[in-house]
Amino acid sequence: MKKIILLSLVFLTVFSCGDEVEFNSPAFQGDRENELWRASSFSASIDTNGFLTITGSNNYETVNLNVPTVSENTFVVGEVDLMEAEYIDAFGEVYSTNNTPDESVSVYPELGEIVISEIDMVNKTFTGTYRFLAFDEDGLSSIGFTNGIFYKVPLISGDIPTNPIVCADVEDLASDALIAYEATFSPSLDFVSSEDFATACANYMDALYTQQGYCGDPDGAIQALIDELGDCTLPCEYATANVEEALSQYSTATIGNFNEKCAQYAQYLQDEIDICGDSDGSLQIKIDELDCGDDDSDSVPNVFEDFNGNEDFEDDDTDGDGVPNYLDNDDDGDGVLTEYEAVDEDGNPADTDGDGDVDYLDDDDDGDGILTIYENADPNGDGNLDDAVDTDGDGVPDYLDNDDDGDGILTIDENADPNGDGNPDDAVDADSDGVPDYLQA
Repeated sequence: MKKIILLSLVFLTVFSCGDEVEFNSPAFQGDRENELWRASSFSASIDTNGFLTITGSNNYETVNLNVPTVSENTFVVGEVDLMEAEYIDAFGEVYSTNNTPDESVSVYPELGEIVISEIDMVNKTFTGTYRFLAFDEDGLSSIGFTNGIFYKVPLISGDIPTNPIVCADVEDLASDALIAYEATFSPSLDFVSSEDFATACANYMDALYTQQGYCGDPDGAIQALIDELGDCTLPCEYATANVEEALSQYSTATIGNFNEKCAQYAQYLQDEIDICGDSDGSLQIKIDELDCGDDDSDSVPNVFEDFNGNEDFEDDDTDGDGVPNYLDNDDDGDGVLTEYEAVDEDGNPADTDGDGDVDYLDDDDDGDGILTIYENADPNGDGNLDDAVDTDGDGVPDYLDNDDDGDGILTIDENADPNGDGNPDDAVDADSDGVPDYLQA
């Protein structure tokens, strides 16, 4: 059978017994189910978090009034956990405003309040009023208090904070958290980071819960904001926008940033699958078709080694050594491994001699008529240019220097290769000292 509870929790200035409320000494009392209930002992305590508890007991039953801050204010109970009124009967049964009424119980109204009207900072006492309707754990039984008053209840534990946290403080924190949260999906960003979004969202949600605890939420507006945040997973619309931007950057990637942009595109595709789903498998197909590889580890991605654009990597062999470029770590066969060939500040291949062929595809990098392979770019033969010869000591190794001896005459004009085969074995040595002119200043 439904239990119908119709309780009016409006404060009265007199108790049901008709006695006027006048106190000359500390007291804690109220109407419990329309009968006067008076505590024989009472006290207040403040914990390390600054939460205040005012307690009254008649040796058999206890009333606890809990609020999250030490300030003269009205605290609504029955909607947030940090503001709670609690009644413990003689058998230890606990009734709390934080317990939810069972659906079979009709309650009107269900909210109560604790009003701290005066804090005596000198004598450290608290004065105020209270009313509440508390339920047992099952939500089937209730105890109601009206016309509750506590007068000059002494503080026996903890200290009254100099600057207690108040509602305005946590409202400011929630406002700051909202700004930080909205910044994670600002239109000015290329991408919305799911990690940053989730972190900022969780921080904002915590701030809202704190605001709810300190300020109350009588109209449910704060709870509505919390519910709207959900589980702080990045919304599908942002995941889709991330993929669109990643595709744009991938489509315009260069050798210098291709690996980064390709991996980025693949990651955002996977994020879209995780967040939005992939019912037709089209997103997974895009991931599977991506080639972010560099099979010969020469710092040139595979997709850039298909020079004729026929999607057949096997028929592109710049140096004609029988090894296709995508598997050849020295694409131009000049003895300098492709990964060590010159690049610009963005990591893209450089064209030292400006002949239209980037160095990793040019067998005469400096355009001086002598093939790079004959300019001692790698004396120890390990493919690394850290031992490259620099004849004139100008900081530019010979294979990149078009004036190897630094005499102001370009190497190509010093008869370094009369027969034009790129090998300086026939270089002119005018003074017959064993040092060809192009290497002698």
